[in-house]
Amino acid sequence: MTAPAAPGPLRRAISRRSMMRGAALGVVAPAAAAAIGAPAVANPGKGQGAGQGGETRRITMYAEKLPGGMVGYGLAPGKATVPGPVLEMWEGDTLEIELVNTTDQRLSIHPHGVLYSTDSDGSPFNASFNEPGETRTYVWRSRAPFRSDGLWMPGSAGYWHYHDHAMGTDHGTGGLRAGLYGALVVRRKGDPLPDRQFTVVFNDMTINNKVAPDTPMFEANLGERVEFIAIGHGNTFHTFHLHAHRWANNRTGILEGPNDPSQVIDNRDLNPGDSFGFQVLAGEGVGPGAWMYHCHVQFHSDGGMAGIFLVRNADGSLPEGAQEAIDGFHGGAHGHHAAGDAGSAGPTHE
Repeated sequence: MTAPAAPGPLRRAISRRSMMRGAALGVVAPAAAAAIGAPAVANPGKGQGAGQGGETRRITMYAEKLPGGMVGYGLAPGKATVPGPVLEMWEGDTLEIELVNTTDQRLSIHPHGVLYSTDSDGSPFNASFNEPGETRTYVWRSRAPFRSDGLWMPGSAGYWHYHDHAMGTDHGTGGLRAGLYGALVVRRKGDPLPDRQFTVVFNDMTINNKVAPDTPMFEANLGERVEFIAIGHGNTFHTFHLHAHRWANNRTGILEGPNDPSQVIDNRDLNPGDSFGFQVLAGEGVGPGAWMYHCHVQFHSDGGMAGIFLVRNADGSLPEGAQEAIDGFHGGAHGHHAAGDAGSAGPTHE
């Protein structure tokens, strides 16, 4: 299989900084995300770190069957994707999700990292799920850090995720296998906002329910701030590695200053139920090129758990050697082997 010729210069994604700071309530679809299967972001509105006085926002999500036996979440009828849309909140916000089950199986939506009552748990254990054809509302709350009895209690900020907890079994095993999952980001006031945002889900031996050479190719222009949200599902141990880029192993992936003791890494465990996120400047210190991302468990990467992070030139054009690397990735005996043999198109290869 040969990859089609790379498109012309990327349209710059709608500014996520403007999106997060905007006062208007609504849903925005960044151009970059729309191409890779997680198109929509719920606009966090005004509640920037406002503690318990944040915004209450209401969205409708649809659970729908997709080709190939997959099932996904979407923010409009006919718009379901795998992974589902990235949902975002500021600490202190409340998110009310009206979930419409358009399938013939029971399912739900269960969050990690935020606060909710038992009737919004999203599990059969608490009789919190949607029967086939049913519409149900789930309420998720968040809070800023606060002091209690002389101790600081954690806030909700972090890179979290949501998923089904009812299809197939009482733990949603069927829904997870089918693709009912997505990213949930809770931001703290002052957090830097990205230009582009990508969700990477290691689900058993797949990436976003695909294997190489059909795994997502994430794209950015040189110097853009890129946010990766990594999520693990299934039954298998994984590690996530991104070539030529590194991040701090803390809540944001960004050092808070020259004396921040956070370890700087380029590889991290990504196991079932786990999630983390980080931001990098695309090509910072290494230049543009076709860089790999993959699971660093060797037989997993050999088996197809690998993809491409394409860093274009600052003007959106393809850097020298990138098309050859992309073609090799798609045309190799096992897709990903050729990309590994060809190396990176950038000046540094890891």
